[in-house]
Amino acid sequence: MLPIDAAAHSSRWRRRHPVDKAVLGLGLTVLAISLPPWPGAALVLLTALVVLLGPAGVPGRRLWRAYRVPLGFCVTGALTLLVQVGGPGGFVSVADDGPLRAGELLLRTSAASLGVLLFAFTTPMSDLLPRLVRAGIPAAVVDVALVTYRMSFLLLDSMRRIREAQAARLGHAGRTAEWRSLAGLGATAFVRAFDRAGRLQAGLAGRGYDGTLRVLVPEARVSVRFTAASCALLVALAVLTLVLERPLT
Repeated sequence: MLPIDAAAHSSRWRRRHPVDKAVLGLGLTVLAISLPPWPGAALVLLTALVVLLGPAGVPGRRLWRAYRVPLGFCVTGALTLLVQVGGPGGFVSVADDGPLRAGELLLRTSAASLGVLLFAFTTPMSDLLPRLVRAGIPAAVVDVALVTYRMSFLLLDSMRRIREAQAARLGHAGRTAEWRSLAGLGATAFVRAFDRAGRLQAGLAGRGYDGTLRVLVPEARVSVRFTAASCALLVALAVLTLVLERPLT
């Protein structure tokens, strides 16, 4: 199980309905994209951090381990705005408004990423995917997503076991051995994936699979109080952004 998925299963908001957490987490993401970068995105980023580390109870170290990957993409995308190709300054030159645009993009993307992580750290996929059928998503699409989600963990576990076996046999002792082990890892994982898929299909057929995977979903109700509080927080952030953005007279 991935660390972020394990954190979602042990979250304080684990028993809340996914709609409650979607209103808050995805609402923060929408605000980060639609509001001005300063101070809107900055306020959204600060609010998401406070909610994640406070009421949601996400450990700071675990949050950083998950956040540093999208943050790296955010920084990489922002760095490209610092330069321009062509123009009077030469083939590659420093953009006139590059630092400003790079800072705005970094604020927007980093705040939006935290909003998505708020939803991911509190909502296991096993709670979310089965409920998508009630939202109008075709059952076949949800079934494929469920199987893919489950198979991905099995594949990662198989790759981990193969890597451990290769390391125990000095498969990573040198560069040549490392490349040979990498090729063997890819080939073995490919064969095992097809083998598991075949066994899964045979097992479903033996159990009378009729095109729909039926799973138990924990009972949960949409909390009107929680959703109203989330909407009030989102509206307050939008109003505060407009107030702070307006120049004082």
